[in-house]
Amino acid sequence: MTYKTMVTGSKCINCGHVYNEGRYFEGCKKCRTSTFSSNLTVTYNYKKLKNIFTKDLVASRNHNLWRYRELLPVRSDFIISLGEGGTPLIQCNKIAENFNMNTLFIKDESMNPTWSFKDRLASVAISKACEFGISTVVVSSTGNQGAATAAYAAHAGLQCVIFTLEDVPKTMKVLMQIYDAKVVSCENLNERWKLMSKCIKKYNWYPISNYVSPPVGSNYYGIEGYKTIAFEIVEDLGWKAPDVFIASVAYADGLFGIWKGFKELKKLGFIDRLPRMVAAEVFGSLSNGLVKGNNCPKNVPTHPTIAFSIATPISSFQGLKSLIESNGIAVTVTDEEILKMQIELGKKEGIFAEPSSIASLVGAKKLRIDDWIKPWENVVCLNTSSGLKDINTAANNIPKIPLVGSSIDELSKTLKETYNFVIEK
Repeated sequence: MTYKTMVTGSKCINCGHVYNEGRYFEGCKKCRTSTFSSNLTVTYNYKKLKNIFTKDLVASRNHNLWRYRELLPVRSDFIISLGEGGTPLIQCNKIAENFNMNTLFIKDESMNPTWSFKDRLASVAISKACEFGISTVVVSSTGNQGAATAAYAAHAGLQCVIFTLEDVPKTMKVLMQIYDAKVVSCENLNERWKLMSKCIKKYNWYPISNYVSPPVGSNYYGIEGYKTIAFEIVEDLGWKAPDVFIASVAYADGLFGIWKGFKELKKLGFIDRLPRMVAAEVFGSLSNGLVKGNNCPKNVPTHPTIAFSIATPISSFQGLKSLIESNGIAVTVTDEEILKMQIELGKKEGIFAEPSSIASLVGAKKLRIDDWIKPWENVVCLNTSSGLKDINTAANNIPKIPLVGSSIDELSKTLKETYNFVIEK
């Protein structure tokens, strides 16, 4: 059945200036300065939605992102889907016990079609591109967003150009190219954005990611797809919000979108309270922004890190706004903490997460130690992507597989030496 959207337009998340349903991917023109930029967000007719969007309506539909289509900015005849969404919310009792928590969940986004939460953004952004009549989409990415954009562009029959960096893992490059994306490497982040901006202006290409500095974040229509993570969590918890939600962040598109999802559910009467949002980061842009108290993320020094998917020197205002509005916090993590937690999560809960994703779990542990998270609170951490996206990092952190012969004694000795595993007789 074809339906019209409930979209009324868009507005700046900083000053509130109203825009029509157009293409304003460089953020609010009224707010932009050399040191500050603010993204737009889609607005809806919430009064009308209260009468249409119900729990019974949701329950009658398939478990995927478009289960919540009334709160997404795309007409039904333009939807491009690969079955994204409907990912599991996994209760992790062993990790919770180790953290001295009663309840800890992981929302496992590695179950999406290209193994990351970026599929939600790509599905909505590419669908909106089709509605706009676009022929070529473009994205700047170190992997997950590029792979997702390429896959959904291929499914939609659109051309896709990706600007990446030379030191991105081979797995990520293959994932981007396998969907017939035109992938090219640039020397650094700013060069990618400059070239991408020129192509958008000259060729009318449709951007999926950020390309301006200071960053505003990704395609604001696509960010609406992240709201469905909040919708699914609340539904799986019996229409209740968690006390704390933690996500690994770079430009914090996901954090902002998920926070917006929680807010919309409260506005519509589905929940009666909101969670505190936490940003787990490797360099501390948001942490520094909160400390300074001037509502502006800070450009901070960087260093090589295994968490390359979130390795950005500056985050966005939308991320900072999510933390401030929710009485949340930002927490920084190290490579050493990530590597240790990646092994622990795989061993204790059977979940193999990308290093960047692990930052959220490390953040939960650190905030529990600091007693910012109380032991009785319900906590949800986001696993943004599969560990298979960066197999070399994990391989370097586990024992090499030993070669054994046919002798039981040799097997016993090898298992003890390599894995400290003693065969019970």
